[in-house]
Amino acid sequence: MARLADMASIDTIWLVLNARSGSNEDGAIAELRDHCARRNLELTHEICFPDDDLPTADALDDAGVRCLAVFTGDGTLNAAITGLYGWSGSILVLPGGTMNLLSRRMHGEASCEEILDRIANGAFRTVRPQVARCDAGDALAGLLSGPGTAWASVREAMRDLDIAALAEETGDALAETTGGAFVRMAEPPLGRREGYPMIEFTPSHRGLQLDAYHAKDPGDFLRQGWALLRRRFREGPHDRLGLFDELTLENCEGEPIEVLLDGEPASLGSRATFSVAACEVDLLATAHGY
Repeated sequence: MARLADMASIDTIWLVLNARSGSNEDGAIAELRDHCARRNLELTHEICFPDDDLPTADALDDAGVRCLAVFTGDGTLNAAITGLYGWSGSILVLPGGTMNLLSRRMHGEASCEEILDRIANGAFRTVRPQVARCDAGDALAGLLSGPGTAWASVREAMRDLDIAALAEETGDALAETTGGAFVRMAEPPLGRREGYPMIEFTPSHRGLQLDAYHAKDPGDFLRQGWALLRRRFREGPHDRLGLFDELTLENCEGEPIEVLLDGEPASLGSRATFSVAACEVDLLATAHGY
């Protein structure tokens, strides 16, 4: 793997962490510090989001930082990475969330310790992976669209351990998934014309892979909702619609299209275009596929 010429000595790493992320409890953060120290990877500054603002390119440049490590879930990773588009340094994605989809894309199934071993040994390269792009922003790990995205509110209630809110949000999400306005492919006109409660976009070097999920009864919708919470969408019935560089979705009833960008909610117009594009800042990858 290629190593950055100006990173022969990685001694100015700043770290972004989020105490609310799935695995960012105090013990994991202390363990990360220890892993870095034992490999002579010095963490010179820590940013605890959302209490602290995410770093800007100017702030990193002023401090002479060439590598930013981000130990959070996919949503905070998205904000940190897209907020640094145009920066000349590199970002190290670490598995600090629940599902760690972007970390898996960059490093395979490697643990945090294994990733740091590779970094310390120079076994990495800089990459600009393909992302899913729409007017609401970029998704680096995955994008979901349709009324099924309402299950994101259930996930938040679970994260906050709010039992009353969990029951209410589960009922609301099921009602929205079964009764909300479905989405369908408009250009090209593929798949079911009655639409789908959820369409998943997975960016890769081959383009955007589209999987459209459907259900026969409320039980299927409920099972798919829980699969969404666990990021195991493909357990439910779905249609593989293909690989695309660009496509257009439309809401079957002319309503706004709800989306999740790396798990974070956003809203688009009733007709929206999605495309594959290159990430606009360097990431460090250690997986064999890069």
